[in-house]
Amino acid sequence: MKRILLSITLITAVLVAFSCRGPEVPAGSAAKSLAILKDPSTKKVLVAAHRGDWRNYPENSIPAIESLIRMGADIMELDVKMTSDSVLVLCHDSKVDRTTNGKGPVSSYTLDSLKRLRLKRAHGVTTDSLHMPTLEEALLVCKDRILVNVDQGSQWFPQVIAVAEKVGCSDQILFKKGGTRAQTTEFGKSVVEAGMTFMPIVNIDAQGSSPTIDSYLDGGPMPEIFEVCFSKDNELTEAKIRQLSKAGTKIWVNSIWGSLCGYLDDDRAYQSQQDADLCYGKLIDLGFKVFQTDRPEYLLQYLRKRNLHD
Repeated sequence: MKRILLSITLITAVLVAFSCRGPEVPAGSAAKSLAILKDPSTKKVLVAAHRGDWRNYPENSIPAIESLIRMGADIMELDVKMTSDSVLVLCHDSKVDRTTNGKGPVSSYTLDSLKRLRLKRAHGVTTDSLHMPTLEEALLVCKDRILVNVDQGSQWFPQVIAVAEKVGCSDQILFKKGGTRAQTTEFGKSVVEAGMTFMPIVNIDAQGSSPTIDSYLDGGPMPEIFEVCFSKDNELTEAKIRQLSKAGTKIWVNSIWGSLCGYLDDDRAYQSQQDADLCYGKLIDLGFKVFQTDRPEYLLQYLRKRNLHD
């Protein structure tokens, strides 16, 4: 009986994924975004969606990924957790309470039992037929179509590598870690050796951030991309950001929350064209070339008007 239920669940997941597909995205879309990511001279700006298109579909769901791909975004940011039977699934929280009609830690569920739960939309309404996808199911949808930032996944790094290699999309994966060059060297080396892209994280407002930035600027090859967080928009912060930008590396900004981007965030930008120029425009002028956003459709429209995104 359990095998029959699991088979029905898997078939349903596949049908849902295909039913959500819009016009087929060219197979080279991920490769094109990756080429832009690795080109320090390009003016193009890449768009990463925080947990997918969660305003219209449950976060970290297959339909949320498909919707994002149809928009033309470049990067799907997703979160992973491990089930009790050692399967990686997409979930931000350690518990299923907020995002499904179930309760308790993800780690207390088998994959079979998780698949019986139904996902919730952003406003808390339970869907009729959407279930939590595995990382493998998600990567199969993303393969060749969109880059993937695996968040909260460093503790399961070997398992993520195994899934990505199985699907054949290792070159589409971005992994990140905070710390100085010395603190991130071994992990970053492992990421690169796995064929993925490594992204160090720098919190400019944090005490001791200058030595962290200097550790990357003083000798040795620069990473292809940095994630930069800051809560204060002032001259000192701007000087540090421009210093990184001029060093020939891409800089990723989290416009999802004000405390991560000097309050030049999505919701503030969304109020008007003037506010969009004040927020998105300023961040672009500072040198940011990758935006993690909670409003991917709006940001894409803004970038296309400025000829900064295809």
